[in-house]
Amino acid sequence: METYAKALLYAIPFFMLLLAAEILYGYFVKNQKYKVMDTVSSISSGFTNILKDSLGLGIILVTYPYLVDNLALMEIEANWLVWLVAFIAIDFAGYWNHRLSHKINFFWNQHVIHHSSEEFNLACALRQSVSNLLGYFPFLLIPAALVGVPNEVIAILAPIHLFAQFWYHTQHIGKLGWLEYFIITPSQHRVHHAINPEYIDKNLGQILSVWDRIFGTFQEELDEVSPQYGVLKPAATWNPVLINFQHIWRLIKDAWRTNSFWDKIRIWFMPTGWRPADVKEKYPISIIEDVYQFERYKTPSSKALNGYSIFQLFATLGFLLFMFYNYSNIGFDGLLIFGAFVFIGIYGYTTLMDRTNYAVWIEVCRGLAGLALIFVTKDWFGINDYIASGSLFVIAYFVITICAGIYFTYFEKDEVNTQVAV
Repeated sequence: METYAKALLYAIPFFMLLLAAEILYGYFVKNQKYKVMDTVSSISSGFTNILKDSLGLGIILVTYPYLVDNLALMEIEANWLVWLVAFIAIDFAGYWNHRLSHKINFFWNQHVIHHSSEEFNLACALRQSVSNLLGYFPFLLIPAALVGVPNEVIAILAPIHLFAQFWYHTQHIGKLGWLEYFIITPSQHRVHHAINPEYIDKNLGQILSVWDRIFGTFQEELDEVSPQYGVLKPAATWNPVLINFQHIWRLIKDAWRTNSFWDKIRIWFMPTGWRPADVKEKYPISIIEDVYQFERYKTPSSKALNGYSIFQLFATLGFLLFMFYNYSNIGFDGLLIFGAFVFIGIYGYTTLMDRTNYAVWIEVCRGLAGLALIFVTKDWFGINDYIASGSLFVIAYFVITICAGIYFTYFEKDEVNTQVAV
């Protein structure tokens, strides 16, 4: 986990620079694809994901080293061939993992966050799950294990394969000619994120587009069909934690409410969106019918709240970078406490962005808890060893958090001093 944390020290700033570049490009060509609240929500979602992964939270059903040690029928020498076989195996497994996530109710919950944005940009790529607490992906790598692909090769290629899926989340790159026949391109991935009937659940590949063509899930982007983004059951919140668990909460309620014992069991494994007939009739859920006319989610947002949301985003980024830089010194128990502060912080300020009344209590309580921790320990997880009086900056942050929570809840007048988020 420490190695992963150190890698994030380089990966996070790199991705943030690419986001800034796309935002600046959209500004200069007068074709901006970003909105403040949506962008803060997307990046915050990415923060929750890397926080969960860096702390090793979750249950791994089986590890790849175990599979290769027990299933390998042969051994491939460490040359270019093993890297090629490993890449193809990872991409093939990625296609089927992606397809399961789109086609089965239970697995959709861990993927819905990625599709929840009603915009499409590089920030959208960062909407990754914290609800995928059950690790089963190594099962899909059994073909690689059978031919003896070493674990070290998989361990190196897997994160590279994941990061290589970032670049094609953009609307600023058109079709790429002959490359469209071989790799997933921005055009193909725009189709994948679209909710148009012509596009939905298409282009499930991750790097190679060959799997979609072989298994019948390929769809070209059509000039006459403009992609519309989001999910058919809109998330209607900026809070990434809530988005992560909305779908499974619906499944739990439906399984409880249905009178059919068989439906209580099979609902988890039925096609995405399936509901028991009796529950569907008694508890209807609104679904987008016209993808061109639905009202996209927005909340009353002043320039002050937009600016404050961006401040919280960068403050959270700073906390995470410090956590990863000081990972080993903080210790596991300290990391859990640190992670809890960051996680609750994201929940708090995104709830404030939703203009939810109880957000103020989250912000005030976490602010007071942070101040109390600094008062007791005379530090903030060792920050004073790196920055002279660094804990004073953290104190200022928590004071701002408390004051802002109160101000945006009780003093800012939405009906007078607001504008639609941009």
